[in-house]
Amino acid sequence: MDIHNSVALVTGANRGLGRAMTEALLDGGARRVYAAVRDPESLTGHQDRVIPIQLELTSPADIAAAVDQAPDVTLLINNAGTARFADPFAARRDDIAAELATNFTGTLDLIRAFVPVIERAGGGAVVNVLSLLALAATPPMAGYSASKAALHSLTQAMRPGLRERGIAVHGVYPAGIDTDMVAAFDEMAKAAPRTVADGILAGVAAGHPDIFPDPAATEMSALWWSDPKGFERAFAGAAQ
Repeated sequence: MDIHNSVALVTGANRGLGRAMTEALLDGGARRVYAAVRDPESLTGHQDRVIPIQLELTSPADIAAAVDQAPDVTLLINNAGTARFADPFAARRDDIAAELATNFTGTLDLIRAFVPVIERAGGGAVVNVLSLLALAATPPMAGYSASKAALHSLTQAMRPGLRERGIAVHGVYPAGIDTDMVAAFDEMAKAAPRTVADGILAGVAAGHPDIFPDPAATEMSALWWSDPKGFERAFAGAAQ
């Protein structure tokens, strides 16, 4: 897909990777970027081609309103997500439900709502920002890993049908990103959000269904392809 003259909608666009995605799209010549956030007033310093939209992914009313406000989208970038930090036995059931409601169910609802929009526009792409943790879980983020694994499965499931409708589906698998979500993890290698954003758009432009957008993700993808159990152990911290 050609980013130039695309019309994008980016969820979670007010900070971190979402903000970097918006900037990369504008630099790449996108005609318009709908910046979808819970609080539009949190968007500061945005350019004329950026249109704020209020969007809570768990709100059907917000999703319906977003379709009305963004009727010309050709590129849907599902970036928004939430993470709670707990292992499978300590995690509160309500926290896991909240992760699934945003990272999986809400994202599915948004995709379903915007597929007809993209189709009417002549086709385009859906980009699901996942994580390496969609491919192997880490115990301290059990709910987050499960929600991203569910979205990974959905990405694969929707790809054939949407291809027939002129819509490419991309799964994105970054490693650590220097955002608020993992700010407390000083020992983690983290890529700059703009590095990841540029990698995502390069993968979309090249038509790659699976995008590993930063150096650490690219390195880990080689292990995933060659040794899936080794990849699993790398995230689980297992000695066996």
